Amino acid sequence: MAEQHTSTQGEFRIAIAGAGIGGLTAAIALTRLLPSNVSVTIFEQATELKAVGASIGIGPNGLRSLYKLGVDPALIEEYAFRQPSGRPFVYLHWLTGEVLKETAHQTVKDPRDAMARFHRADLQKLLLESLPAKVTLKLSKRVKSVDIQSPQEGGGVLLAFEDGTIFEADLLVGADGIHSAVRKVFVPGHSLQWTGDILFRSTFDKALVENIEGLPEDAVFHCGPNENFLFTSRLGKTQYTVVGQTQSDPDDPENPYRTAKWNTEGDVTMLRDLYKGWHPTVQNILDATPSTRLYPNHLGTSLKSMVFESHVALIGDAGHTHGGAFAAGGSLAMNDAHALGLALAHVWPTEKNTKPSRRQLERALALFDGTRRPHVNKLIELVEIGLAARQAKLRDERKVEETDKELRERISGLSDIAWLAEHDVEAAFWDFTQTEVAKL
Repeated sequence: MAEQHTSTQGEFRIAIAGAGIGGLTAAIALTRLLPSNVSVTIFEQATELKAVGASIGIGPNGLRSLYKLGVDPALIEEYAFRQPSGRPFVYLHWLTGEVLKETAHQTVKDPRDAMARFHRADLQKLLLESLPAKVTLKLSKRVKSVDIQSPQEGGGVLLAFEDGTIFEADLLVGADGIHSAVRKVFVPGHSLQWTGDILFRSTFDKALVENIEGLPEDAVFHCGPNENFLFTSRLGKTQYTVVGQTQSDPDDPENPYRTAKWNTEGDVTMLRDLYKGWHPTVQNILDATPSTRLYPNHLGTSLKSMVFESHVALIGDAGHTHGGAFAAGGSLAMNDAHALGLALAHVWPTEKNTKPSRRQLERALALFDGTRRPHVNKLIELVEIGLAARQAKLRDERKVEETDKELRERISGLSDIAWLAEHDVEAAFWDFTQTEVAKL
């Protein structure tokens, strides 16, 4: 059954696949930055909007995009946890608890721009509250196929869903996550690999840990030998999160985690066992942790393009499967959405109630791709290099334990990620646009 869509001659229809962080931010960006003849419809495969995951950090890059897209800063403050120290990343020694390294923001002058940590459900809620009223959200819509129509057929995108309905759009934004159905249509050979890492994520009422002696005020990484860590942090105003990790060889046929599935119940006793002998504060936090869930980590190769056929753009994990490195995924998705809105606004016809031609759309998507893809692919390249080195160590039969001196040197030498966490996507867009103009 075709889904009827009455349109005026100048209406420009945007379909967004996915109502996660990227999809919701894209709906805000495309509605706020583009003229009133734009209609935005979000299609979400879930039967209800329920955030999957636990904690999520949003850096200055993501927060600045939200502010520029009109999200109320007071709403963000209602849900965010900020570092009392003002230091975005704090690293503690696994055994002594001493501070090994603290980082500082490089470009943050307004405290509202400082790193914020949320419960993922709260972040999704504030984005939903920020959606313009004209945005339509449809649930239980799993993408079955995507077809690009010829100019003779209208030149748009035809989306077919598993429930038999069809939707025609002028632009499709694939924001449907790491296992993107939209990406699969246009990059069928793209593959994901399990890195061998399993994350143990727990979120619970902070009252369970508030009386623990020495509980850090800041969000911190407790850093152990061989890149093992435990991340602990308050979330928002009432929650606390614990993120642990175990590393293993993904090619080992006897690996006990080979069959682990995303967001499934884990064994909290197993989590505690991973950190036996660590600082008493770490063990006390884990003793108070009531449960945990498992999240296998996956990495995908970088894409040669994030745009297709002049009518499709990929954002967020659909466009760059970077394996969650540096907790950057949410902010990257927000920057993608912002850049896409800027690119479309830049090419939009000045005449009222008109929509861009195919050539103008192609130009906008090229500007978006040129702004974002080199940036996100730089991240993927760094992740691939680090993963290869780590897996080589895991497969080394000598299994040499990292010494305390080596651990301290490794943490001290951690690279500054201001280029990532404080990236100015708007400035990057205009820099790329001016470079392209200079080539003409």
